[in-house]
Amino acid sequence: MGMKYLKKTSALVIASACLAGLSAPAAAQETKITLGMSGWTGFAPLTLADKAGIFKKNGLDVEIKMIPQKDRHLALAANAIQCAATTVETHVAWNANGVPIVQIFQMDKSYGADGLAVRNDIKSFADLKGKAIGVSAPGTAPYFGLAWMLNKNGMTLKDVKLVSLEPQPAAQAFVAGQNDGAMSYEPYLSLVRANPQAGKILATTLDYPMVMDTVGCAPTWLKANAKAAQALTKSYFDALDMIKAEPAKSNEIMGAAVKQSGEQFAKSSAYLRWQDKAANQQFFAAELTQFMKDAVPILLESGVIRKAPADLAATFDASFIK
Repeated sequence: MGMKYLKKTSALVIASACLAGLSAPAAAQETKITLGMSGWTGFAPLTLADKAGIFKKNGLDVEIKMIPQKDRHLALAANAIQCAATTVETHVAWNANGVPIVQIFQMDKSYGADGLAVRNDIKSFADLKGKAIGVSAPGTAPYFGLAWMLNKNGMTLKDVKLVSLEPQPAAQAFVAGQNDGAMSYEPYLSLVRANPQAGKILATTLDYPMVMDTVGCAPTWLKANAKAAQALTKSYFDALDMIKAEPAKSNEIMGAAVKQSGEQFAKSSAYLRWQDKAANQQFFAAELTQFMKDAVPILLESGVIRKAPADLAATFDASFIK
C-alpha cells in the first residue's frame, strides 16, 4: 500500500512539474551581438549599457571587443563583429573599400576632445612643415583629423613627417619629449593638457568640427536582425538617460573601463556631446550626408580611398532612431 502511494505521489509530482514547465513563460532568447570599438570617451555609453545591464534588459547579449580603429573593418569583414562604433568618415572609407556597413545611430560629437598637440615654439600650421607628428594609421579618426586640419590651412599630409602611433602612445611619446606634434583624443589628450611644459594644443575639434561618431552594422546582419538593431539603439539612449539620472555612478562605471576615476572621466567627457534621439534625428536628416560629401575629397587626397562610394545614401539607415 505504502509503495503504491509513493509511486502515485511521485507520478503526480512529475506530472505537476511538467505542467508547471509548460505553463511557465519561455525565457526570452537574447540576441548575441559582438561590437567593435575603442576606449574613446565618446563610446563610453556603450560600456555603461554593458556594465549596468541595459543591454540585457533590452534582450541583448552584447560582447564589446576593443579593436584599434585601423583593424575594425577587418574584424567586420571576417564576421568577428557584427557592429562597430567609429567616425562617420571611417564608415565612408570602409564602404568605399569594399567592407559594407550601415550607420544606424549617432553617438557623439567632439567639442575639443580631439586635437593636435605641438611644441610651444610652433605658432601656426605653417610652422609644421617638415615636422614629425605622431598619428595613427590611414583610415583612422586622428589620421583623417590631421588631414582635414592641414587641408583647411592649405597643406597636405605630404608637408609633414608622419610617425605611426596610436592615440594613447602618441600623447605619451609627445609628453616624454618625442616628435614635434601628436594627434590624439580624450582621455589621452588630457595628458598633454596636464603637462604644459611639454607643449600646447594648436587646434581641436572646437576649431575644426569634424569628429562625429556613429554605430553601424553589417547590412546582411541588419536585415536579419532589425529588432536587435532597434534594441541596440534604444540601449544607447537608455544609457544617456542613466547618465542624466545618476551622473556620479555612471561616470565611475565609464571611467573604470579606461582606468580613470569618475571625476577624471567627467572632465574628459566635458569635451564632447553625446547625442540623444532628437539630436540623432536632426543629424540624420541632413548634416550626415553633407559631412560625408565634404569628407570624400580629403579621403581621396590622403589616399585612404581610391574612389568615392557609389551611393552615400546606402551607408546609413535612419529608421532605427524614429
